[in-house]
Amino acid sequence: MTALALAAAAWVLLHVLVAGTFRPALAARLGEQGFRALFSVLSALSLGVLIWAYVEAPVIWLWPPSPALNLVAALLMLPAFLLLVMALRPSNPTLAGADLLLGNRLPVTGVTRITRHPMLWAFTLWAVAHLLANGDLGTQLLAGAVLLTALNGMRSIDRKNRRRLGEAYLAFERQTSIVPFAAILQGRNELRLREIGWLPLVLGLLLYAGAFWLHGRLGAPILL
Repeated sequence: MTALALAAAAWVLLHVLVAGTFRPALAARLGEQGFRALFSVLSALSLGVLIWAYVEAPVIWLWPPSPALNLVAALLMLPAFLLLVMALRPSNPTLAGADLLLGNRLPVTGVTRITRHPMLWAFTLWAVAHLLANGDLGTQLLAGAVLLTALNGMRSIDRKNRRRLGEAYLAFERQTSIVPFAAILQGRNELRLREIGWLPLVLGLLLYAGAFWLHGRLGAPILL
């Protein structure tokens, strides 16, 4: 379990420090593309070690399985899959690498009307679902690390883009929200389902159904 705890801590520190605190200095030294390449390699290595440590960790139960919590987790995973698919559109300005396609353009369209961080909300919902439904210490460490980096990433991306884009990003923030549907409920935006389209919804539902089936095949009680 020590290896998993260290791997989880390394994953969090990589995203909080390397992608946050130390990013400006590293990007200035390596160049933006050099930094992205380095961070991609470090992230892949860190994720691989985290998964390996999770698989090898002993099962230590903190609380027993609960059908009610399993149901809550299954319900949370549906919007997680939908947000994941909707986030992958190149019109999403907060998607990793989107600036290479969009430049300084910040379109408020589709899923960004719901939240400007759909990808990170998908990871957040995944983590919360697994924290609730899996009472073993290993899953708590793994999902907890994902949750911390996803929540921190929303603020970190906003800070980075404010520095890079200035008033343009501030205007984007004023029209959007971190919390899903908050900007719509506050009258700063409106939901336009036609901008999302039916294909992401269908793909999200198919992925959800596929994950549900895979869990059953693996004998797992909730969706991965």
